[in-house]
Amino acid sequence: MTGKRSTSTSTSTSTSSKRGCSATRTATAGSIAGVDHNTYHCLIVLVLFETPSGFAMFGMSGDRLIQPNALQEIWANFGVDYRVSKFIWLKEFREIKDKSSAINHDTGVSCDLAEMIMKWHHPGQKMAVGKPEYKEIIERSLSVPCMFDEIVMEVMWGLKNLMHVLVPQEKMKLSKDDYLPMSQGLYMLLNRYGLDVKPEMVTDSIIKLACFLLDCEYCDVKNSKHLRWTGEYIEKRSGIKCLDWDLMKLATGIKIICYPTERSTAEEAMFTQDELSKLVKDAHKYEGKIRKRSFMNAYSEMVEARQLIPMAQKQLEDLVKEAKDACEAEQST
Repeated sequence: MTGKRSTSTSTSTSTSSKRGCSATRTATAGSIAGVDHNTYHCLIVLVLFETPSGFAMFGMSGDRLIQPNALQEIWANFGVDYRVSKFIWLKEFREIKDKSSAINHDTGVSCDLAEMIMKWHHPGQKMAVGKPEYKEIIERSLSVPCMFDEIVMEVMWGLKNLMHVLVPQEKMKLSKDDYLPMSQGLYMLLNRYGLDVKPEMVTDSIIKLACFLLDCEYCDVKNSKHLRWTGEYIEKRSGIKCLDWDLMKLATGIKIICYPTERSTAEEAMFTQDELSKLVKDAHKYEGKIRKRSFMNAYSEMVEARQLIPMAQKQLEDLVKEAKDACEAEQST
């Protein structure tokens, strides 16, 4: 989303006073689809990402940072390159010759970097930064409200992981230390499967397979609300006490209601004789009331996820063992 900015009839100037240089902020009048420009830009968070030779400015939807499970899941948006474009986008990359003075406690923000920040920043808009000292210096020098916390660090980890895709202009490589610390969300997922993975053991293959596992787990999450609502409807209409059923049993029960003659012995075994009898007997009550195709898709997806998780877990265990052996071999040389 790079390109020329709209011109404006009014501008405001913010100055990095200790350097004696000024950076001009351009504010655009009008609206986007009926939304005031300042309101629109407040919904978009800027992300200032430091690369080996400069800084990149990204935009991303601010609500991604405040989701209930952001810390556990935000890393997966950077796990594979095909999904990241919907999550974050590059606005500009700029090489900085003297990186040590770009953001400095004594001298503030360099003219070049200040100009880039103010070029993209709009009044009231927040900017995520990768270090707590950057937050303090930029807020003091440019009056730009900044964000730095553990969720922002997940975003920075992700940007490092896909820097070669997201910032193709950057030709220099990150060092091993630059990838530290390890993503907390990734660590939580690996730990959930009993895998103790040190940061230096993380490989692209491990990240991609971990993303796949998270996607499998998400099948239940995305189908839960609709299934639970339908369970309440079934309990009211047929008196079947299904609110305490686990999600897979509930999905199977709804499948039996939709297709009462197409049930397997394994599916029948999930229910008591009374529950099964009521599901089959009352199936006609739900004709035209339940979208069969939608529920069958959810059921099939959940069944497939449960079949894939053990296989993916085994592959992940093998990858972790390979990575551990490789690290130990490298340390012994």
